[in-house]
Amino acid sequence: MSAHAPLPGPARTALPPYPPAERLDLVEDLHGRPVADPYRWLEDPQDARTQAWSDAQDGLYAAYRARLVHGEATPDGSAETAAGGSPEVAPADGPMSTARLTARLRELLGAGFVGTPAWRGDRRFFARRSGDQEHAVVVVAEPAPDGGTVERVLLDPVALDPAGTTTLDAWQPSKEGDLLAYQVSSGGTEESVLHVLDVATGALVDGPIDRARYSPVAWLPGGEAFYYVRRLPPEDLPEGEQQYHRRVWLHRLGTDAAQDVEVFGAGLDHTNYYGVTVSRDGRWLVVSASAGTAPRSDVWIADLTSGVESPELVPVVVGVDAQTHAWVGRDGRLYLHTDLDAPRGRIAVTDPTAPGVPHWRTLLAEDPEAVLEDVAFTDAGAAPGDTVEPELLVAAWRRHSVSEVTLHEPRTGDRLPGDDGTLVLPGLGSIGGLATRPEGGRELWFSYTDHTTVSTVHRFDTRTRTTSVWAAPPGLLADLPDVRVQQLATPSADGTTVRAFVVARADALDAEGRPLAPAPTILYGYGGFQISLDPAYSATTLAWVEAGGVYVVANLRGGGEEGEEWHRSGMRGAKQNVFDDFHAVGDRLVADGWTTPDRLACWGGSNGGLLVGAALTQRPDLFAAVVCSAPLLDMVRYQRFGLGVTWTEEYGDADNPRELDWLLGYSPYHRVTDGTAYPATLFTVFEGDSRVDPLHARKLAAALQAATSADPQVAPVLVRRETGVGHGGRALSRTIGLTVEQLQFVADRTGLCAAGAAR
Repeated sequence: MSAHAPLPGPARTALPPYPPAERLDLVEDLHGRPVADPYRWLEDPQDARTQAWSDAQDGLYAAYRARLVHGEATPDGSAETAAGGSPEVAPADGPMSTARLTARLRELLGAGFVGTPAWRGDRRFFARRSGDQEHAVVVVAEPAPDGGTVERVLLDPVALDPAGTTTLDAWQPSKEGDLLAYQVSSGGTEESVLHVLDVATGALVDGPIDRARYSPVAWLPGGEAFYYVRRLPPEDLPEGEQQYHRRVWLHRLGTDAAQDVEVFGAGLDHTNYYGVTVSRDGRWLVVSASAGTAPRSDVWIADLTSGVESPELVPVVVGVDAQTHAWVGRDGRLYLHTDLDAPRGRIAVTDPTAPGVPHWRTLLAEDPEAVLEDVAFTDAGAAPGDTVEPELLVAAWRRHSVSEVTLHEPRTGDRLPGDDGTLVLPGLGSIGGLATRPEGGRELWFSYTDHTTVSTVHRFDTRTRTTSVWAAPPGLLADLPDVRVQQLATPSADGTTVRAFVVARADALDAEGRPLAPAPTILYGYGGFQISLDPAYSATTLAWVEAGGVYVVANLRGGGEEGEEWHRSGMRGAKQNVFDDFHAVGDRLVADGWTTPDRLACWGGSNGGLLVGAALTQRPDLFAAVVCSAPLLDMVRYQRFGLGVTWTEEYGDADNPRELDWLLGYSPYHRVTDGTAYPATLFTVFEGDSRVDPLHARKLAAALQAATSADPQVAPVLVRRETGVGHGGRALSRTIGLTVEQLQFVADRTGLCAAGAAR
């Protein structure tokens, strides 16, 4: 069966025609290259034509939803619910019905979430979400008068905004734990506003401070001041640059933020992001800077004994093509987690008074196959300010996306012998957040998750070398389907081995783990910005697999799964490798009998939206359906909108002739060809998105609707837009609502329910 042939079933009432979209005869000469842009008018959301087109797209999508979910009467009077005529995709009692799927996702998410603790003396702070809460809350646990422990909610976004459109972007307790700095934004804009509250009373004691998007907070001892990052006032900036020009500032509690002291950043790249930390004893300030999302960072250090308002920042590593994270340990040494001369990462150490690269000594060497993710030191513990020698170095690694933890001698880096050198994990999954007490001690906390295990917090006792569950999510664990997870490896176009996790129902496999029959399959990927897709619990995955599908997560170049070289082999001029990797995994799924092109869907968001946009324009024959969420798609003009200019190190600069050629080589908007049978495509966009402008989806949707030769009743191109949310965090109910509609679209186009009913 063709990927775009109608699925068997009764006749259907036709969807409305695609909304008309004026096609401009606009061709620009860019560095001698003719570049067409027929739908540029869709870039302007205020243009009456754009608004009318968007409203009409809303109507088309509503008609599709009505036909899919609510059903229609056929000429003979029988009920029909499935667009495409497949066996009813959303019957009232089917696994893909809105009611059942919503309920099942709520069950699968019912455990909620709990984060690793941030200790401040006897207090610990952590994030927690019960199964029915719209947003996670910040909880503080502290000693009770009777000698036990009492917990109370310190910060609840829904209490701040009952509508649920306010998100908690970041929080940081003071070193003593009596104050909490936190940042919130509304409507999905991610435009964080910083506040400070008193932990004992919950009363606000400072703020609001605006323009604090992506701002770390580094408290000084005593809680009277902190360093943070804030943009310059918009009226002082050139037009179009109001999202940039950050500086590091010193803020004293209770003073007007307009009087804050500018500490660092003047004269540096205007797209710089900054990191700031202050050592536990308050002596050392460490500042890092990276231009946009470039895979390199500069680091400086200052001795604050000479003053906190004008610290003398000394270079640690500046102007070097490497990423480095630096901190001063409780032993007074400067530690550096770097990929300088070690693409998979190493730990170096030096004296903070001699911080430059020539003084570094490698403590933990690079592993030739595993990526170093994190390290932590444990010791005997002591009062704040005391210097304590570490007793154990704990290192977290990622080997082909699966976590490992090893134990080392903290002065030499030597791995402890035998079983003493390994911390046994619950399974083949992912860990995160190696956390210790700021005042030291022989305990360590970390989170663990895998494809069938909700994230839990574990405690490692270095004295007994035992690990135990410290905190589990507060809600009810759902009964999970019996699934199997395996890792597939396949060569890409250039011979590079690419891996993917395949999740399927156990009863769909033979004794060797091979598929009994092709099944509706979702292929998910990202492939960029050094972001790794590691094993993790996913309600979306489990709901799909339980209903009879197969869910595949591809670990593509451009990500961080195999270190910085893996990242760089999928960025800039090598970006096509990412798409080739994705296609290779899709072809392998078909070749091995997991699925067929008429049952295969691809799914991605943000940079992953670019991925699936490239997939649908380069390999329309391979996929029956595409879910393209908050995507980048016009790679010639992407850097003119949202935060695009900060991504030129990842993709390339269209103002550079050579790099424009890279971008034109794969830009989905510019790859659309008239008369091609494109797969069914659902664009999901969010009107509050300040990272990736929805114009990308509008322009490609218009181009595909005009160009495709596929029957729009069988392979429709649809746009789902949502207001009040943006690129990042959202309320639970909004997340579930979006996921339901995305899964139903894919089920409809791949015939999931027919497959599920056969098992």
